[in-house]
Amino acid sequence: MKNYIKQDEWAVIEEGFHPEFNEVTESLMSLGNGRMGQRGNFEEKYSGKTLQGNYIAGVWFPDKTRVGWWKNGYPNYFAKVINATNWIGLDIEIDEVELDLAQCEILQFMRVLDMKAGTLKRLCTLRMANGHELEIESERFCSMSHDEAGMINYSIRPLNFVGKLKLTSYLDGDVSNRDANHGEKFWEEIDKEVLGSEAYLCMKTKVSPWENVPRFTITSGMRMKFFQEDKPISPSSLPVKHDKYVACQYELPLVTEEKTIIQKFVVNLSSENHAVDQQLAYAKKYLNEIYHLGFEVLLGEHKDAWAKKWELNDIVISGDVAAQQGIRFNIFHLQQTYTGEDPRLNIGPKGFTGEKYGGVTYWDTEAYCLPFYLATAEQKVARNLLEYRYKHLQKAIENAGLLGFDSGAALYPMVTMNGEECHNEWEITFEEIHRNGAIAYAIYDYTRYTGDESYLLGHGLEVLIGISRFWSQRVNWSEAKQKFVMLGVTGPNEYENNVNNNWYTNTIAQWTLRYTLAGIEKAKTDTETWEALKRKLQFREEEETGRWAQIVAEIHLPEDKEKGVFLQQDGFLDKELLTVDQIPEHRPINQKWSWDRILRSCFIKQADVLQGLYFFEEDYSLEQLQRNFDFYEPMTVHESSLSPCVHTILACKLKRVDQAYDLYVRTARLDLDDYNNDTEDGLHITAMAGAWMAVVKGFGGMRIQDGSLSFDPVLPESWKSYSFRVGFRGLVKEVKVSKEGVEIKDLKR
Repeated sequence: MKNYIKQDEWAVIEEGFHPEFNEVTESLMSLGNGRMGQRGNFEEKYSGKTLQGNYIAGVWFPDKTRVGWWKNGYPNYFAKVINATNWIGLDIEIDEVELDLAQCEILQFMRVLDMKAGTLKRLCTLRMANGHELEIESERFCSMSHDEAGMINYSIRPLNFVGKLKLTSYLDGDVSNRDANHGEKFWEEIDKEVLGSEAYLCMKTKVSPWENVPRFTITSGMRMKFFQEDKPISPSSLPVKHDKYVACQYELPLVTEEKTIIQKFVVNLSSENHAVDQQLAYAKKYLNEIYHLGFEVLLGEHKDAWAKKWELNDIVISGDVAAQQGIRFNIFHLQQTYTGEDPRLNIGPKGFTGEKYGGVTYWDTEAYCLPFYLATAEQKVARNLLEYRYKHLQKAIENAGLLGFDSGAALYPMVTMNGEECHNEWEITFEEIHRNGAIAYAIYDYTRYTGDESYLLGHGLEVLIGISRFWSQRVNWSEAKQKFVMLGVTGPNEYENNVNNNWYTNTIAQWTLRYTLAGIEKAKTDTETWEALKRKLQFREEEETGRWAQIVAEIHLPEDKEKGVFLQQDGFLDKELLTVDQIPEHRPINQKWSWDRILRSCFIKQADVLQGLYFFEEDYSLEQLQRNFDFYEPMTVHESSLSPCVHTILACKLKRVDQAYDLYVRTARLDLDDYNNDTEDGLHITAMAGAWMAVVKGFGGMRIQDGSLSFDPVLPESWKSYSFRVGFRGLVKEVKVSKEGVEIKDLKR
């Protein structure tokens, strides 16, 4: 773990510069507003360790698949949200010496992510190679009130010299992705302009080999303001143009102890929201509007927008600053990653904070993120996440077709931007099919939470029938077992591949079939609508429902009755059953062991059997949960970011509060403390929703019973109290838990 970040209830603070961790800090201090995002890079040049990143929601490129050998059904490409035009850049020369923080002596340094205000601030005092000492202050934000705009307020104060500043403010489209499979760049320039103190750069994604993949256009614009002695000045500008690059260059005098303030106003528009032939004109209009509003007005509007979010979404923990900082950090990044305003968008595992996983959609959204948005946003936000999958249903049917399934069977992709599968590891692409169950479970979760069955009876049932058709074809009858079995799968525990009868996969398949059958019975109360749906889907009701009911009744669910546990898969007890505390020097095993050794071991990456007990806890007794938890948790290495939260919730149900607290800290501070040594690649955004669940569903014990919320809270020993608010069916429930007791009250939404 890295412990260089100062603990603070409302801020992420780096005191003193830590260049060895700079990429980690850049991830931690990323900013976004649901439409665009920017890593916490420096504005000025930095030749040290850095990962430059600016991302525009919904804009992606199909990077050609890179595999050692091809298998039938492999996707042709890996879709990824691509690094877009660098808009924050300010190149600085002072008396003809370039300012590069990596080449300066840092005398004082503080970088602060203000989570209440949604801003990134920096205060730095440094000595350049020529002996000049200066103070730099900067503040920037991606506006929550103007979600295609970003602003920078940057000041330079000479401390021991009089000199000349040469400033080059630029937009740079000549960017690349570090994770590009073949080292390619994905952008072409189509237009650029420099007009006095403003400049525009229009970029388009290059032509891909696949006809069905759209090309995206981004137009970025910038405009500058300057102040000296707190008075506006208008220095002359020299236009600069290079390939994929525009800049405005200025020369300004610097006077000892006098601040020069530089304000940069930027817009980033994409063809997702603006017609290509109108982008430039609208960028000029938009930029003019925010420019005349000014930095302070825009900052005020931005802070007001954040205040409204925090009013409902905040979790307050008293007595434990580390825990408080952790949960607010998670909520902050969730809120700035996905706002729910655009149903075409979804939630990438890294959000706007890095390149890993391509920024695309996984089953994480349905299993972990949906509960957060159900409770903390308007109902339409969660419904948009469901609609996203419905709109991709035909693609899911096509994906299943590529693998040999037919008759409307649907297999949702493991990884996607447009509904097509784009993951290219065989054990994931072809085998980790439990993801289909998460899509079905989300429909149930939404309906149960909101009481709104209109989605189920409209779009949801189509999705469920497609998924059920897949499960019906994926199982086969075993004469030896006299059961339906499911062979060659990978469960949530990805440290097991190509296993037979993964208990969780079989269980969620059985549940999906049962839930679909129940949905059909509800739909049949409206005969006309049901008959129309049958015709649309060419649904052979008696034949298909009959087989589904038979599978539900006779599917094989591996179990060891002597131990009283469900078996993760057939043959699990053939392994050498060790516990994690027996191999401390080997952790993390994903970095220290061969893949062969991992696959043969008993060690578990994340909740697998326990994932099923979390989803369907009402179907199992407390004793069953306890036996399975005691069997599997000691073998779990928690090397998935999605692991600790589920275990926290289950530990709370078992009233093992100390263990639950340890697991909660791991999930809430996963990135702040860099538990897995991978925060430099970007934050674990979808796991952050799990941290929220750990508090609300874990310590708060929130459940839905008979259409109402219930709570069974526990209080960690180190906490004096905690409180949270959740929206539920038009009301807001406020829950406060302290050593004195529990208070629950209804508030107006």
